[in-house]
Parts: sequence; structure tokens; C-alpha cells
Amino acid sequence: MQDWNPALYLQFEAERTRPAAELAARLQHPGAQHVSDLGCGPGNSTALLRKAFPQATVTGVDNSPAMLEKARTALPDCQFENADVALWQPEVKQDVIYANASLQWLGDHTTLFPHLAAQLADNGVLAVQMPDNWQEPTHTLMRQVAAELGRPDSGREALLDAQEYYDVLAQSGCTVDIWRTTYFHVMPSARAIIEWLSSTGLRPYLANLDNIQQQAFLERYHALLQKAYPPQSDGNVLMLFPRLFIVARKTVALKTTE
Repeated sequence: MQDWNPALYLQFEAERTRPAAELAARLQHPGAQHVSDLGCGPGNSTALLRKAFPQATVTGVDNSPAMLEKARTALPDCQFENADVALWQPEVKQDVIYANASLQWLGDHTTLFPHLAAQLADNGVLAVQMPDNWQEPTHTLMRQVAAELGRPDSGREALLDAQEYYDVLAQSGCTVDIWRTTYFHVMPSARAIIEWLSSTGLRPYLANLDNIQQQAFLERYHALLQKAYPPQSDGNVLMLFPRLFIVARKTVALKTTE
């Protein structure tokens, strides 16, 4: 698949950064020294961590050279690493592991989340935000168009239930706070929804199509979106965007003396 496009991704920077900021605001670890941003992208979320933990070594992790180049330029006082998050294992246990809108691209969360919890220091915090829009029209219609045109699915998996994430992390030695927020993004048109998704959810569907096939896919998808997202009284449309938030703290086992 073609590398990520930082400029396209940042076209809706304010909207994308809002949940990142709300997740960062729930982090409580004033003495953190080792902080990692998994799936750091162009560094917009890493900048929040740099501000929240000025005393810490902040490391952004991503597997997109283009995104990492953008992040390094924006944040020269942070470290950046090209790595597969699913296999990532830092040299030292982390006080904060933060993953904003990245882990949904990875499968097998029943294995992934215990792996990430194992990278935490005692009292370390795993903070995760993932789009939970699998059943929203934005994504059900992608799958519908792919099926109509005989194209393969994206390969992305639906998220686990919140109860499953709770159990997986609790069994990994964490106390868990979990919640879901639905954002109503004001968009000027259904076409703007496509512009938003072209840098994220639509990428796997369009990756192996030629220009004519891409045009056919997007025309059909646009027609369906217009029906699913009718205009409001002022002509704008509201794109519902549910997101799942998890903050898990690794508990320190109390030692008893005889």
C-alpha cells in the first residue's frame, strides 16, 4: 500500500487532534520519565505528550517514513522510531504508552493489548483511543461498494466489545477506565466526508485500483453517502464518529513480609 500522506491527514487536524487531546488530558502520571506515542503519525499527538511531560523522554513510533519525517521536523526534541507496533518492545519499561487512533489498524487485540501492558513499568499507564465506527454508514457503505464492485474488503477487523478489552487488561494486571464518546463533526458536504476518509479508512479499498476503478468506487460511495447523511437546515452534514477510550494503569503488587 502507498505510504500515508501527512498533508492529507492533517487537512482535518483540529478534528483529529481533539480526541487525542481529550485522551491526553486523562493521563495522570506526573513523574513519568519514559513516554511513547504508538502510531504517532505526523506528530500532532506527540506534541501533546511533549507538553504534558516536559521532563520525560518522549518517543514516537510509526512504520510510515513520510509520517516520521514530518514528525521529526515538527518535534526535534523528541525521539522517533520506525517500528511495527505489534512487535514493539522498548529497551526500558514505559511510564506512559499512548496510542491515539492507531491500534484499530492492527489485528488480534486479545494478544496485542497484553503485549502492550507488559511493556509498562509498575504504575505505568496505557492510554488508547480507537475509532469505533465499524457500524457507521461511513464504513458499512465502504464495504457495500467493495462487494458491489467485486473488490476485496479492507482487512481491518471490528473492535472487541468494551467488556472484552476490560477483561484482557484486568487479567494483565491493570485497573481499567473505559468509555465511549460520539463526536458529531460538522462537514460542508458528503464530499468532505470522502476527503476526510481518503487519508484513513478508504486507503485499503483504493490502494490497488487504477484511476478509472477508483473513480467508479468513489462515485458510488458518494451517492450512498448523500442518502445516509442528508443536509442540515444550514446545508452542512453531521458525520457521527464514535470513539472508544481506554486508560489502564498497571498495578503494583503489594509485597507482604512474614
